[in-house]
Amino acid sequence: MTTHTTSRFPILAGLERPSDLAAMSDDQLGELAAEMREAIIDTVSQTGGHLGASLGTVELTIALHAELQSPRDRIIWDVGHQAYGHKLLTGRLDGFPTLRQHGGISGFLRRVESEHDVMGAGHASTSISYATGLAEAERHGRGDARVVAVIGDGALTGGMAYEGLNQAGHLGSPITVVLNDNGMSISENVGALSKLFQRVRIDPTLTRVREELERGLSRLPGASELGGHIRDATKSLWFVPGALFEALGFAYIGPIDGHDIEAVRRALRTTLEMDRPVVLHVKTVKGRGYPPAEADGECMHGATPFVIESGKAATKKAPGPPNYTEVFGRALVAEAERDPRVVGITAAMLKGTGMQHMLQAFPERTYDVGIAEQHAVVFACGLAIAGYRPVCAIYSTFLQRAFDPIIHDVAIQELPVVFAIDRGGLVGDDGPTHHGVFDLAYLRAIPGMTVMAPMDESELVSMLHTALRIDGPVAFRYPRGAGLGVPLPERPEVIEVGKGQVLESGEGVALIGYGYGAALAAAAADAVAEGTGARPTVVNARFCKPLDATLMRQLAERHELLVTIEDHSHLAGFGSAVLEALEDVPSRVLRLGLPDRFIDHGKREILLDEAGLTPAHVAARTLRALRGPSRMLVAEG
Repeated sequence: MTTHTTSRFPILAGLERPSDLAAMSDDQLGELAAEMREAIIDTVSQTGGHLGASLGTVELTIALHAELQSPRDRIIWDVGHQAYGHKLLTGRLDGFPTLRQHGGISGFLRRVESEHDVMGAGHASTSISYATGLAEAERHGRGDARVVAVIGDGALTGGMAYEGLNQAGHLGSPITVVLNDNGMSISENVGALSKLFQRVRIDPTLTRVREELERGLSRLPGASELGGHIRDATKSLWFVPGALFEALGFAYIGPIDGHDIEAVRRALRTTLEMDRPVVLHVKTVKGRGYPPAEADGECMHGATPFVIESGKAATKKAPGPPNYTEVFGRALVAEAERDPRVVGITAAMLKGTGMQHMLQAFPERTYDVGIAEQHAVVFACGLAIAGYRPVCAIYSTFLQRAFDPIIHDVAIQELPVVFAIDRGGLVGDDGPTHHGVFDLAYLRAIPGMTVMAPMDESELVSMLHTALRIDGPVAFRYPRGAGLGVPLPERPEVIEVGKGQVLESGEGVALIGYGYGAALAAAAADAVAEGTGARPTVVNARFCKPLDATLMRQLAERHELLVTIEDHSHLAGFGSAVLEALEDVPSRVLRLGLPDRFIDHGKREILLDEAGLTPAHVAARTLRALRGPSRMLVAEG
């Protein structure tokens, strides 16, 4: 691991507080930017992380801290994945090599990590709402702290950003919204607003012509009376983004070069003195200063460890089973080939969800709606009403944002919308904002919803096939990472809804796994047999809703102990569903799941071991429960 020594980064190491930047010369700030880039590249090459986004904001970060006095003044970074430079300027240089490592500093912002992290986030489009609340709090308390929100044009595709803009413009909240415009989310941005920004980026003469027109028109007779009408007319004529923001009550400045520290500082001084809502539009380059990241902003967005000289992965991926995301993506294409009603939808995660295969095969039936999960779900409803079979592929952690439409628009209307929930369970280095450990709790309570999970990649293919044949809402979740190496079916089968699968019949103990938990149950069976002298029954539950209650009751009647296993919060998850099914049946149940706390970042295998969700832990906890008192037992994960 790289050590960030004083000799390697003398300016960074010499900072006592970020506001020290205000006294530095332009040359020193330029040298500081170079040090920051080197530190970010060195560390991320070893730990992995969000490289391109943070390289693109180095100068912007310096300008913000040079003009503001953090933590008194509030700097709010939307998502937080572009804030590695902010971490370096706020006392975390020594700890930076532990980025995203178990026990180290987070890849996002966290309030417990630094007083300079005003808010913690890993989801997008929240910064303007935070900023508006903080600015109003300052106004009520008669404080003078300044509030700046930094939001990328990718996050500006999220509807909450506009809710914040609407409220701030209505209140006249004195906030500066820095629009960091690089044309990218993870992939290239989508949507009408992105095209508007792109026109300004591609042809900067539009802004110059607009400014010259404004100056010329303002000198005409009667121009003073026309005032803002001239300005608005010229902006509308040239389709610049300022017209939109000014209609919402914001002043608009820009676009300016976000890599010109002095230009950004001058603009910030102007906005901070205006005592009203302002949008400062800065243009940046994702991956700035590192050619491989500039050349491929998508692959170097969330980079794995790499060789600095080439940007190539540090270790070649050993041949092995395909990951669940890849299996899903190709299975969806196969379903679309069989059924012209199948449509794919994702929210700014084409490659992350495997949807790029659908886009390549059926571009007219594939939709990336941007960072807009609620819209994705209701958009799917419109397609379903018209007779299509939409499949929404969304990470578990992001599907939480669409909880209301799932109930209000999908379930109540009993529409056949399929939710392919990627990254179910622990996801590793991105930490608590990204672990997908609550989806069962918020889905299984919804009337009419079918909720299932495959134990391996072969079953995933059949579950997608099954889901598309259910006349109502369906969700199935699968983990991040490689499958188990099970051969994929030549033709998928339709799985009987609500029926579990007994993988091995035994006695004494029934190990009942759901999704990834079923593979754990099978892997733990030998150790349980060795400890008890009898083979346990092993069950792949398949369905959380409708649960195979008949099978659960039979297992309870024939076994001394039932063990439920899931990579989900043990509160309100699969184990809870089993307890509910057995409420009038004398039984001993051990529930193994994730603990009732937010789980930190770290390698998935480390986190699973800490949570007791490995074959060895499952076997040991099962044997301990068997030695316990012979009464109804409910053990928490």
